[in-house]
Amino acid sequence: MANTPEELAQVLEEIALLLEIKGENPFKIRAYRNGAESVRQFDGDIVSLAKRNELKGIKGIGSALQDKLHELASTGQLAFLTELKAEFPPGLFDLFGLQGLGPKKIRALYDKLSIDSITKLKQACTDGSVAGLPGFGKKSVEKLLEAIELKEQFADFYRLGEVAPLAETIKHTLQQHPDSLRVEIAGSYRRGKEVLHDLDFLVATSQPAALTRFFTELPEVTSIIACGDTKASVRLENGLQCDLRAVSNEQFPFALQYFTGSKEHNVALRSRALQYGWSLNEYGFTPKNKTTPAPPAARDESQIYRILELERIPPELRENKGEIEAADAGSLPRLVELDNLRGTFHNHTTESDGRNSLEEMAEAARDLGLQYLGIADHSKGQFQANGLYPDRLLRQLDHIKSLNQQWDDFKIFAGTEVDILKDGSLDFTDGLLEQLDYCVASIHNSTQLSEKEMTARIIAAMENPHVTMIGHLTGRLLLQRKSYALNIDKVIDCAAKTGTIIELNCNPRRLDMDWRHWHKARDKGVITSINPDAHHTDHLQYLAFGVKVARKGWLRREDVLNTKSLDEISTWLAKPKGQR
Repeated sequence: MANTPEELAQVLEEIALLLEIKGENPFKIRAYRNGAESVRQFDGDIVSLAKRNELKGIKGIGSALQDKLHELASTGQLAFLTELKAEFPPGLFDLFGLQGLGPKKIRALYDKLSIDSITKLKQACTDGSVAGLPGFGKKSVEKLLEAIELKEQFADFYRLGEVAPLAETIKHTLQQHPDSLRVEIAGSYRRGKEVLHDLDFLVATSQPAALTRFFTELPEVTSIIACGDTKASVRLENGLQCDLRAVSNEQFPFALQYFTGSKEHNVALRSRALQYGWSLNEYGFTPKNKTTPAPPAARDESQIYRILELERIPPELRENKGEIEAADAGSLPRLVELDNLRGTFHNHTTESDGRNSLEEMAEAARDLGLQYLGIADHSKGQFQANGLYPDRLLRQLDHIKSLNQQWDDFKIFAGTEVDILKDGSLDFTDGLLEQLDYCVASIHNSTQLSEKEMTARIIAAMENPHVTMIGHLTGRLLLQRKSYALNIDKVIDCAAKTGTIIELNCNPRRLDMDWRHWHKARDKGVITSINPDAHHTDHLQYLAFGVKVARKGWLRREDVLNTKSLDEISTWLAKPKGQR
């Protein structure tokens, strides 16, 4: 049964997609997409209204959609969708996960070559059949084969942002069980990895068998892999495997440390324990011989580190990349926290390809307790994203100035996400850019350049005095598209030299720049701005993922631009780039 607005909206989006494959009337397709957006934006319990068939009058939801949403919310099924799906072979839907394939191209592949699965597509690309179709040149086929290879490589992996709502829901449900004493999510999720293979849940309880059985009966579970008295493994509808360990309250700190990992961190920690004469595993410390004194008790995870004469190491840093040495020296950084953020930049509105108006984005930011919001709609070169020409950008600037008169404790900063052109020049003139508060410069095309050319292109943009920050530096889409060729060390050096911000784009599909580069960038004096690249008010919630990645990259509050207060950031932006 559809229990959330997002589940209702996803069904409408799926219908729109299938109708697009069929070549249906564009207005009909748009009606379903608009309906999905209306469901997401409705300020109220739209699921209950749908169940009671009381959706009349809601903008964007006509009578046909009202009937379908009522059927879906009240029965959990939708006959129209079932019949629509039956018109296509099941494997066809897997093609939508491939970069470079939209509904029209999928329809052409299906109609002309009877391609209805990734396996058939791979064969047709290899034997040359696809290259004979209009719109599928040599480069298109090469990109498709690369996308297929990437999908096969990451077949059992999931993005952090996709997994988080499920993970937190299951954790909350486990916490409600009367026999649960402590519950945590361990593994790579707790360490803030950008992609995950599975989820590891840990619960402290005196009734382990009751908890493992309860875990296998959760509504999110579609199949049970194993269920014992202390361990259980299940699979969710999206294929994600979830494992549960039930331990005693005394064992919980050790199990949490052990199952959080990483493997490399744990090996180094066990090696340190041996220097004290103890072995360390998921159950606790054990003296190696009778003459070795027993270690003190550890009631929580931090005490395990203290017993080994280390500062507690935050989970995000546990990758054996210098954190143990820093903890030994007492030099671990005080990492940035979500509460430190005061605003954010790189956000879109309906002026380009965003889903919400300027006013709606501002109110959503205020609701989150932010002091400022930067608006950076696309520049004119992004015609498919309704990019702004100079006259529209200047009108938006006037609109922002007008809106800012109503607030004393909040401000909208006027910016742009300007395209970096192939030669490193920008899509807007310097004269236009200097009228804005800031500028995000990003690459959206000509992504197949060599490493030397791409690096020079970004460096040229960084050397422009009006470029405040570089957006989604490497252009990657997690599990979907690799980064383009780039010498990141040279880019970091240039950012440090020119005082250019490198954005941490915290859209869960990007999380770009990668956490593995941030420690080096920080040490060279580069700062970041944690930006959601929000195209919807809900996307402002992505800031939490950005903080996770920033922490994983050893970043402190002072390394993040948007931890500055409104007064501080206003002063900072007012200064010329080289004097900040």
